[in-house]
Amino acid sequence: MTKIKTIGVLTSGGDAPGMNAAIRAVTRAGIYNGFQIKGIYRGYDGLINDEVKTFTTENVSGIICNGGTILKTARSKEFMTPEGRQKAYENLQKEAIDALVVIGGNGSLAGARCFAREYDICCIGLPGTIDNDLYGTDNTIGYDTTMNTIMECVDRIRDTAQSHERIFFVEVMGRDAGFLAQNSAIACGAEAAIIPEDSTDVDQLARFMERGIRKSKKSCIVIVSESQKCGALYYADRVRKEFPEFDVRVSILGHLQRGGRPTARDRILASQTGVGAVEAIMQGQRNVMIGVRNNEVVYVPFSEAIRSDKPIDRKLIQVLDELSI
Repeated sequence: MTKIKTIGVLTSGGDAPGMNAAIRAVTRAGIYNGFQIKGIYRGYDGLINDEVKTFTTENVSGIICNGGTILKTARSKEFMTPEGRQKAYENLQKEAIDALVVIGGNGSLAGARCFAREYDICCIGLPGTIDNDLYGTDNTIGYDTTMNTIMECVDRIRDTAQSHERIFFVEVMGRDAGFLAQNSAIACGAEAAIIPEDSTDVDQLARFMERGIRKSKKSCIVIVSESQKCGALYYADRVRKEFPEFDVRVSILGHLQRGGRPTARDRILASQTGVGAVEAIMQGQRNVMIGVRNNEVVYVPFSEAIRSDKPIDRKLIQVLDELSI
């Protein structure tokens, strides 16, 4: 096996608070352990277009507190083609990059897995996604910050909901995973969460409405995971038709959930996994995601990490049901 001397690092897919902390950790831990570090800009597109720069500790100085990613990010359609991956590999060789650290979500790690299989290159993934939908790690980088952002927004929305006796449907990110919606609903004291893992039928919606009445008020908050077919607008329209006596409003939080300074939890998680990525490379690990389970750094094979069935804790659904009466 060729001795690894140079590590490339990139961010891919949707940005997540804490990505900069992860870039910083990979860079500094790599340099500390004798590796050369090269930053790759604009995700896999940057690898295809050879947007590569040698990093020193100064390149990552002062970035731990910033949201977004200094390396920029993109969703690369070209990398999904064999021709695109061929270009990327040729540039890896040109830049003498022996190992690649990919910070991103499900699609980004799936791309790394495919790339590693085709060209037998060492790829290490860091779980950078606000959705928390990667298997094998308790939390993903950006999830905690986003949940806190949602909580702050909903706290403000509740003021208006109570003042005007309105029902607010608040749509949050997490199209295929309800972790953000379920946990932020508990944190915000919402009356309900509508999530992909717990499909809501007419009776459930009626029960939400009845709870609001039973508490002698006509205001309540329902957190809804985004969906093209059954998002917040869909449920608001249903309430207007089925419960016309209620004043209904919708708030779609959208991209404001992605930004902002990362929380301490996300900075620590990003730092742990960033250092863990370098340690994995030193140990000869290949094609794994670095996760944290029960406060221990773990190596999760890509095939396991990108599974689409990371289970939500069903007890949390019961917690919300009991507390929202």
